[in-house]
Amino acid sequence: MAEDLRQFNEFQQQQEESIDFKAIFFKLINNWYLFVITVFVALVIAFLFNKYSKTVYEVSTTVLVQDEKGTLSTQELIGIEMSGDKQNLENEIGILKSYAVANRAIKNLDFEVSYFQEDNFIVKELYDNPPFKVAFDASHPQMTGVPINIEVISPNKYRIDIEAEKFSTYDYKNNSSLKEVEEPFNFKKEIGFGEWVETEYFKFKIDSLRFEDEEQLEKIKNNRLFFQFNNLNSLTKRFQGFSIEPINREASIVRLSMQGNNKQKAVDFLNTLTDEYLDRGLEKKNQIASKTIDFIDDQLKDIKDSLNKSEQKLQKFRSKNEVMNLEHQSQQLFEQMKELQNKKAELMVKSQYYHHLKNYIKNNESVNMDDVIVPSALGIEDPVLAGLVEKLTELYEEKSKLAFSTKKQNVLIGQINNKIKLTKQTLLENVNNMINTSEISISDINQRIEKLSSRLNSLPGTQRKLFNIERQFKLLDNIYTFLMEKRSDAQITRASNLPDNEVVDEARVEAAEKVFPKTTLNYLIALLLGLIIPVSYVFGKDYFNDKVQDRKDIEDNLQQASMIGQVLHNNKDTNLVVHKSPKSSISESFRSVRTNLEFVTKSREKSVILVTSVFPGEGKTFVAENLALSYASYGKSTLLVGFDLRKPKIYQDFGLNNLQGLSTYLVHKDKMEDVIQHTDIENFDVIMAGPVPPNPAEIIASDETDEMMKKLREKYDYIIIDSPPIGLVTDALLLMKNVDASIFVARQDLSHAKGFANAVNDVTNQGIKNVNVLINDIRFKKGGYGYGYGYGYGYGYGYGYYSDDNEEENNSFWKKLFNR
Repeated sequence: MAEDLRQFNEFQQQQEESIDFKAIFFKLINNWYLFVITVFVALVIAFLFNKYSKTVYEVSTTVLVQDEKGTLSTQELIGIEMSGDKQNLENEIGILKSYAVANRAIKNLDFEVSYFQEDNFIVKELYDNPPFKVAFDASHPQMTGVPINIEVISPNKYRIDIEAEKFSTYDYKNNSSLKEVEEPFNFKKEIGFGEWVETEYFKFKIDSLRFEDEEQLEKIKNNRLFFQFNNLNSLTKRFQGFSIEPINREASIVRLSMQGNNKQKAVDFLNTLTDEYLDRGLEKKNQIASKTIDFIDDQLKDIKDSLNKSEQKLQKFRSKNEVMNLEHQSQQLFEQMKELQNKKAELMVKSQYYHHLKNYIKNNESVNMDDVIVPSALGIEDPVLAGLVEKLTELYEEKSKLAFSTKKQNVLIGQINNKIKLTKQTLLENVNNMINTSEISISDINQRIEKLSSRLNSLPGTQRKLFNIERQFKLLDNIYTFLMEKRSDAQITRASNLPDNEVVDEARVEAAEKVFPKTTLNYLIALLLGLIIPVSYVFGKDYFNDKVQDRKDIEDNLQQASMIGQVLHNNKDTNLVVHKSPKSSISESFRSVRTNLEFVTKSREKSVILVTSVFPGEGKTFVAENLALSYASYGKSTLLVGFDLRKPKIYQDFGLNNLQGLSTYLVHKDKMEDVIQHTDIENFDVIMAGPVPPNPAEIIASDETDEMMKKLREKYDYIIIDSPPIGLVTDALLLMKNVDASIFVARQDLSHAKGFANAVNDVTNQGIKNVNVLINDIRFKKGGYGYGYGYGYGYGYGYGYYSDDNEEENNSFWKKLFNR
């Protein structure tokens, strides 16, 4: 029969191992107030967070970077993958992210002064329309990063308040940081609008207060206003924090995005940044034309003065000698001379360019080809020279790109340096040859001019002098005209240049996206946390609670013992609930335990049942009393024996005396008839423990105990023994040889599940049969067991085994059980 009960319990355990969603649901419902509190608190926190967090916006702009298509490079030909388009895109991204471009944008914006307003603990930057405007002396040092508080007293007067522990100063005229001031600085003063405020560390004035009506003026007075000067270098580094990336892997369009508290300020910066980027590219593209114009302008300065003097000399000679034109013969000589002078003028300009190019290359080791004038700009059409200059320019550009995207020790840079050196040598040789050729040509023209000059000697004196003056004038005029033509060509080229790249979409305020705080997401997270936290608390509390909550907590750790039943919580005023409230639920639970015991005892007509526990306070005496009363109500002669000789208590519940009992009978002081106390309950007798003896274990282990149990078996159908807790003393083990079944009582939310099961397993491992477990003090709520225990009694052993006050010893015992 015991095996049948075990199989029944195993089947019931398998049924309970499936997830009971209904129990989980009601467990959460029973803690509904936790959900209400946590959800409410989480939503309030989310509301305050959304309200008082500084709003962050994201704005963006897109720029098209033109691909640089060309011939395959040496690296590509030998199989080294270096995409020119990709390099160009990365280089342009590097330029956009550079400090130089960002600093140009900052300088072109009115970012020197930032204005702020504090309203309800929220500080907001007044970028678009501040109530006042600060004018400052750029030549005077200005303290940066320090809030300068402004308290408006009236439309014409305000109070300034500055407190700083340390600060730095900045020179806006030269765009440079000055000194760091480590000492505290305090400044307070009332001053009128439009008046200068000057100290060693600043000089500024507030022109006037801007307000539309008295209501706005009062609002300005009630809010805290302050401004601060910004270090442009630090501001540039901060604004360099924008992100830039291609819109996709195949495109050469990059997206610049920036986050900031003021969307208009971020929009202005991005748009100015892209403008400066395009201007920089255009300036670089116009460098050749600009350098050509500068070179021509330098040449024109001297030519213009000489030309003016020559023209005045010619006019003066004609006026003085009343000669306006040359004669026919002189005119022919003059035309020939003019043609030679034109050729000489062109050769002289080219010769000056050759010398300029030669000196520039020789005197500059690290030549920047951006400063070199291309030959075609001055009408030099020599293909070899133009090709060498172009090749050298390309090599320097390639080196610049590699230096930006690779390390200095890159072998490719070394190869390019060798190519540059070789090309420069070839170019110098070519320039020297061009200079020699030019000098020969000029020398030849000079000889031809001398021949014409000798023919002029045959002319009359006046005609000869006029011819020489006009010849000199025409030479200078031809040089001047040639240079002006080339200057005009360069200006047209510069004016017609356009940026290689372009802005696709400008940053716009209306396109700004709010990225922080994410209001809806924050509320959703708050709601989820408000639900997750109480769920985690409820299940976490169950998980970390090692106390017995239901039968499964013990059954999972039992080896041979069986679960005999469960007893409900006693909410009555008496411990004798089966007798006083026979129709109650708890009485029914004892009858259920009695029925299960029939399987264990195999329906024997006479049975001895021992009730014990692991620790005091688990309700063994309560169970023993009511189990005995249950058998008595069943019409069976029942005896309740109080074998707890160390802490007798049964007599208190039944209102009997404890002067005679087991302790007096087993030492032959009283007879059995004297210790059996009859009660007014039908079929129910009690043997008390009697006075506490000095040697309870020895008395229980004596032969008299065995003889007594034999006699009592003959007289009663059921004998229920209330024994001491087995976790503290061995009394119960000594009695188990005389019983048919043993019941270990565990108490919900009091007994340690694993420690209790280990104690029971220790007993069964010693060969004790018919060991059973009963869970006491079950509190039912909706969806399953609850918590709590409501008995008004307890146990305490005060002589070496256990004491309610000896918590350390108690914990030590449980640790030993847990670690088995």
